[in-house]
Amino acid sequence: MHIAIIMDGNGRWAARRNLPRSAGHRAGATAVEKAVAAAARAGVGTLTLYAFSAANWQRPPSEVSALMLLLRRHLFSQTQRCLEQSIRLNVIGRRDRLDAGLRHAIEHSEAVTAHCSGMKLRVAVDYSSQQSLISVAQRLAAEPLIDRARFLRLLAEVDHSQPAPEVDLLIRTGGEQRLSDFLLWECAYAELYFTDCLWPDFDEQGLSAALEEYARRERRFGGIASSAAGGSNRS
Repeated sequence: MHIAIIMDGNGRWAARRNLPRSAGHRAGATAVEKAVAAAARAGVGTLTLYAFSAANWQRPPSEVSALMLLLRRHLFSQTQRCLEQSIRLNVIGRRDRLDAGLRHAIEHSEAVTAHCSGMKLRVAVDYSSQQSLISVAQRLAAEPLIDRARFLRLLAEVDHSQPAPEVDLLIRTGGEQRLSDFLLWECAYAELYFTDCLWPDFDEQGLSAALEEYARRERRFGGIASSAAGGSNRS
């Protein structure tokens, strides 16, 4: 099963407590640790987290710098946990706009967890699904024949992505109900689950509630409906 999460609400969580936005992002990083552990215990095959979108560069420079530093520190601190749980880490998205220190942290984490055989953890950083699709289209423009397999190989290459199944369940916290340029191709038939819970408050109970709702749904792929629980896989 592939779960994707749009982690929304860090800023509002901090504002409600009269704290700086950076405090919300730190609390959000703690929530990531809990969500990853909970997903692994639940037997999720692939978990993709939306950490930093391409549009997030428009935020104040001080907030962007704090986010990048937090991400770098989090990668270093979480790599050992990934090894202990046999979780393979993959950061998807552009890398050319990231600083050298963060790129090194990404490459290190990916390299040392490459042999892990448990859950696949993908973290989207400087990610834009629309831009990825445009990049693939540009590369394919001169090719006379294009098949789905070729398209997907190029999409994975553009996103620095390891092989992963399409998304079964997309969760968005924070009360908003939109995809925000996240995994548009991969979410073509995903079940969507929206919750008002702000990301720093999202925990194992929140994930369980989403999975219970998913299990009650009948999934349709343009044909006969099938139960979500019976039709999903743990790849």
